[in-house]
Order: sequence, then C-alpha cells, then structure tokens
Amino acid sequence: MKTKFINGVSSSPSMSLGLLVTENTLQVQPDTQENFKELVRPASPEQDTRLNAYLWCKEFLNGSWKTLAQNDFQITIIRGGLSNKLFLCSLPDSVDSVGDEPRSVLLRLYGAILQMSCNKGESQQSNKENHFQSRKLETFELSDPSISSEVAQKMAKFHGMRMPFNKEPKWLFGTLDKYLCQVMRLNFTRESHLRHFNSLLSYNLPEEMDWLKSLLDSTHSPVVFCHNDCQEGNILLLKGRHQSEKQKLMLIDFEYSSYNYRGFDIGNHFCEWMYDYNCDEFPFFKVNTQVYPSKAQQFHFIENYLRASDEGFDNLSREDQMKMKEELYVEVNRFSLASHFFWGLWSIIQARLSTIKFGYLEYALARFEAYFQQKKMWGH
Repeated sequence: MKTKFINGVSSSPSMSLGLLVTENTLQVQPDTQENFKELVRPASPEQDTRLNAYLWCKEFLNGSWKTLAQNDFQITIIRGGLSNKLFLCSLPDSVDSVGDEPRSVLLRLYGAILQMSCNKGESQQSNKENHFQSRKLETFELSDPSISSEVAQKMAKFHGMRMPFNKEPKWLFGTLDKYLCQVMRLNFTRESHLRHFNSLLSYNLPEEMDWLKSLLDSTHSPVVFCHNDCQEGNILLLKGRHQSEKQKLMLIDFEYSSYNYRGFDIGNHFCEWMYDYNCDEFPFFKVNTQVYPSKAQQFHFIENYLRASDEGFDNLSREDQMKMKEELYVEVNRFSLASHFFWGLWSIIQARLSTIKFGYLEYALARFEAYFQQKKMWGH
C-alpha cells in the first residue's frame, strides 16, 4: 500500500506535529503541563531544531501560536533517539490564549528518511490490529454496500472533528506545488525509467496543473479535517464483530491528515476502488478502471455521508436531498482528478528516491491515464 512506500520528509501536519493516535480517533495532548512532568528531561534541543519546531508550530497551529515571538517559544526534549525525537512545545504563561488553541503540543521529529519510522509504526500498528483481532480491507470489499456505507459514516465523523491546526486549506495545492517542482528537477538514467518519465513529462504537467487549479477554484467544497488517504489498507475490519453489526470498521494511519477540501477526501477514496496493492509480481499493483464506483454506488456512499454529517438531512424534501447528492457527486468527481494528479506526482518522486520494490513510474502512468480519462467527463 502507498503508506508503506514513504521516503523523504513528510509535508503533513499530523506527521510533523506527532498527533497521538488512539484507536479510531486523533487526540492532541491536553493543555496542561502536569501530564509531562514525569516525562520531561532537562535538556534543550539544538538551535536549528528549535527554529524548525517554532516555524512548524507557527504555521500549523492557530490562535496565539500565529503571533508568538521566537524568543517566547518554549521547547523541551521529552525523548531523544536515533530514529525519532519527541519534544514538548508550549506557550509561555505570559501569552494569553485567543481561541481554542492548545497551550502545549507534542512534536515528533523523524529522520530525513521516514522509512524506518514507518516500518516501526507498521509493527506497532500490527500489534494494535492483533489486539483488536482485525485485518485490513481488500480492495474489492470497498464496493460492498454495508462496508461502503460505514466508510461514509466514519469519514463524516472524521470530517466533523475540530483540530488545533491552521484551518486554511494549504495542504493540497501547497503539496502539489512542492511535488511538481521536485518532479521538474528530476533525472533518470535507466532506459526504462527514462522512457516512462519522458512519457509523463509529455503531458505538460505545469500547464495541466494550472488548468486543474482553475477547475477546482470554481468548485465549491467545504474545508474539513480530512484523512486524505482513505484506501483499503487504512481501514480495519474488526473480526470480532458480526456482519450484521453497524460498527465493524476502524480508520487508521493519519500521516497525511490535514485540513483540506471535502471533495478530495471522498474523491480520493473513490479512486482507490480501482487500485489493488496486494500483488506479489511487478509492478506490485493492479488497476481496473471498470470498478470506479458507478453513480448509483456513489449515491449510496454520498447519502450515508450526508445523513451522518448533517442532522437535518432526513428532514429535507426528496427534491432537496437529491439536489445535495447531485452537487456532492459533481464535487467529488472533480476533486478525484486532484487525487490522480497528487499520487501521480508523488509516485514519480518515489521512483527516484525509494528503495522499495514497486513500479512507481508504472503507477504514476496509471494515475495520469485515469486522470485524463476522467477529465473527459468532469473537466468542464
């Protein structure tokens, strides 16, 4: 699965700020110092680390963090190590809160290469999965009506969470811009890689991204706290639950989570119906564009999503309900284009950086082929 293939520095706030994950919810450490008294070690981080931590907190947190002077920023080492370090970042007593921002946050820094931390996290996650007697979903199960309806409900609850991060939707286009800049500076020497890379460059990616931005700028989509990688490998099926039980799924792996456009999260999930990463032979994934959810399947998901996210949905007339479903249908399918573009660029970069055995350039080509196919239907 894609989350196993991360190399390089994560751009996601949830990774950078080391959110504590408990079962199927995200938690930010409470704003009291007492919880940390037994953990804090009397040591100060290096100056560069202190500056980076200050800039990250100022960018991703809200309220008083936005105007906090660097000299007022407080940071203490809680745990040091070779693979990652944990810090306590705090507002001083002299700075008043101006909203619901936390007074203290835990900041976890991984090495320049995230592979070790991801593998370790995978092992820890595996222990949690064993504890819950659960397994990750298979790609084909995403289309199961009962599973699809519960994923929709889980996503609606996830979108309803209020997190103490900058709520401006910078993640999507900010990350796309970074990825595109990196892609345009890459070079490949192996003939097969170079051939695929040149095919990708022939799409005129900078011009195409300008067009995509223009389309999405004209597409209304609420900004919510998004998972951003809701694929089958990040959804656990709790084995101890009966098939008739409504709550049998759990969302996991939040490294890409951030405030983002609702349409991207749902559209990205729909795209993942087409990609099976559980393959033992090169390129280690299979794609079937024919299983992209039909309008009826999307409406099934959308109706469950709207019913879970809007308490007044059931009180609307059938005409008003249908109008909401039609509008969200257009929204998510337009943003599905951004999903293909995002993971396409990501995979090109991984082809150059990663040591994992996976057909990254083949995957990038598959995503951009799907992008242009869907653009014919939704690019207007």
